[in-house]
Amino acid sequence: MSTKLFADSACDLPLAFFEEHGIGLISLKVHIDDQEFKDLLTIQPETVYKEIRAGKMPKTSQATPQFFEDLFTDLAKSGDSGIYIALSSELSGTYQTAVMMCEQVKEKHPGLDLTIIDSRCVSVGYGLAVMTAVELLKKGEPKEVIAERVKEQCKHMEHLFTVEDLDFLAKGGRLSRSSAFFGGLLNIKPLLHVEDGKLVPLEKIRGKKKLLKRMLELMEERGVDLENQTIGISHGDDEATALELKQMIEERFGTKKFYINLIGSVVASHAGPGTLAVFFLNKK
Repeated sequence: MSTKLFADSACDLPLAFFEEHGIGLISLKVHIDDQEFKDLLTIQPETVYKEIRAGKMPKTSQATPQFFEDLFTDLAKSGDSGIYIALSSELSGTYQTAVMMCEQVKEKHPGLDLTIIDSRCVSVGYGLAVMTAVELLKKGEPKEVIAERVKEQCKHMEHLFTVEDLDFLAKGGRLSRSSAFFGGLLNIKPLLHVEDGKLVPLEKIRGKKKLLKRMLELMEERGVDLENQTIGISHGDDEATALELKQMIEERFGTKKFYINLIGSVVASHAGPGTLAVFFLNKK
């Protein structure tokens, strides 16, 4: 019996990564005008950024209960065990739907061996946890060990990020304690983080250079062993700034391992172009 991994497309890892490592893809959905697309399968992030810049406001939705029922039924029939690492339950109903359908499938297939983890993470912060699960699985670690290590990593995953336009997060209902952040002046950059799975504003900073400098200060305050861990960076179609941030982190902390990727279609629909995020492990 082997262990099968499952993850949402909102972990912002490319489709090739899912295919290469045999990860079951739970494709979240993007809606533009009257069309529905499956993230990573029938729409790519570049299209979403193009549509947003053309004035469209994409919406998103989770995978259907029927999708989860079919997926978990197939797992039960295969005799394999499974670990599903889900997008933060504070940002999507996907986790709750999966838990509900797991219980339902167990009524017919009591042998279903599936652990569902609420990552409380998003984008590449969530993706790094999926990458850890892949590494542990390759080493032959048992399912229980993989699940515990992933939970521990998710618990200590810091998210620091900025967006060009807070309206995207506000309209999508993804922003907590946000009222004080509106009506900002020109060139004021909001700095946010994830607190208990929710997006929460931290500070307002004038200008990009000061913002990046502040990100590094917070990394130094909160991070642990920044030289030797893998730092994640994701960007909303602004690779130049992502690489600038990478260079600053390298110079300040001596970090050698990075994972940099474009923010995917679902997260981009809420964050918009110009978003920049850094992910790292904090002190235990």
